[in-house]
Amino acid sequence: MKKINLLFVIAFAAISCAQAQKTQFSDAALSEKLNTLNHERVPFADILSNHIGKVTVIEIWASWCSDCVKAMPKLKDLQKKNPDVDFVFISMDKTEDKWNDGIERYNLKGDNYWTAETMKGAFGQAIDLDWIPRYIILDKTGKIVTYRAVETDFDKMNATLKTLK
Repeated sequence: MKKINLLFVIAFAAISCAQAQKTQFSDAALSEKLNTLNHERVPFADILSNHIGKVTVIEIWASWCSDCVKAMPKLKDLQKKNPDVDFVFISMDKTEDKWNDGIERYNLKGDNYWTAETMKGAFGQAIDLDWIPRYIILDKTGKIVTYRAVETDFDKMNATLKTLK
């Protein structure tokens, strides 16, 4: 019985550590380059530095993602309730044309970037991407406050944003 309890504790600890809240991005994530609307490639670190001093929500999404599309009205509401928050959209669309069409179709207000990779590409792996839409919240110093939120977490995200003002 003691062995079973010990195994349970070890398994629980391992799972808890794997899901641990991160407070900063890895060097691999920071060095990944994303595409801008002006066809430039910029390191993720530079994108983040542009938002220091502002609470920031990062959404990883794609126009082909039905959960992303279904979450758009809630995202618009989150933006409306938090006008002083910066929003950064990172697309996992398969082509630049689909990305641009998605920005226009969903009227995405904020900074828009495209990875030109799949979710399992280098950037996705560097941020532990396992689902989209995925939301990450940063405080004014650039520290990660929420590392993994999904489309069902809008109430939690709104509450978190209220505490960061």
